[in-house]
Amino acid sequence: MDSMEKIFGKTAQMTVLKNLIENQNEPTYLSGIAQETGLSHASVSRVIAPLVSSGVVQEKMLGKQVRLFQLNTESEATSAIVNFYSKINQMVN
Repeated sequence: MDSMEKIFGKTAQMTVLKNLIENQNEPTYLSGIAQETGLSHASVSRVIAPLVSSGVVQEKMLGKQVRLFQLNTESEATSAIVNFYSKINQMVN
């Protein structure tokens, strides 16, 4: 159990967000997130939608059906989340 799970519990959205933070310089597909986190494709699709709508995650279309996701490093909210994640990991671990 990592520091974020100790505090907030293990949720699909937290798992996806943590994965994107840890790989923030690498755009990825839904299937890539699903594979790395052990979540189903449907679960990742469901929980990433609010992250995209809030501006924390950027979605880019490649063609008609392929979507690419990455943290929105230009967002103040994203910066605050990444800083919080880093500080919590230092304090708890």
